[in-house]
Amino acid sequence: MEQEIVKLTPAAAARFRHLLETRGSGAAGIRLGIKTTGCSGYSYALDFARDVGPEDIVVREGEVTLVLDAEAVPLIAGTEIDWAEDRIAARFVFHNPNEKARCGCGESFAV
Repeated sequence: MEQEIVKLTPAAAARFRHLLETRGSGAAGIRLGIKTTGCSGYSYALDFARDVGPEDIVVREGEVTLVLDAEAVPLIAGTEIDWAEDRIAARFVFHNPNEKARCGCGESFAV
């Protein structure tokens, strides 16, 4: 059986749907990529996908379309994305089986 590249929890899917409905006018979906930054090396990058390029990988999770930067796939394969809210903050949480380390502030990771 082929491994899913990215999986969304129901809470994350609902949040992405809300973002697309309220702020994503004209977006093809949500773009997920990786950028080099932070003390551990990489961080997740989320934005609206205004277009889908020939190198992009499209993943549909229910009603949500994720557009993945192809170069990020080896680093994020198997990741589950969740949406967490508490009294102080709300954020997407990435459960990535490829992570070997995470910085103390939680903003970057290493593979």
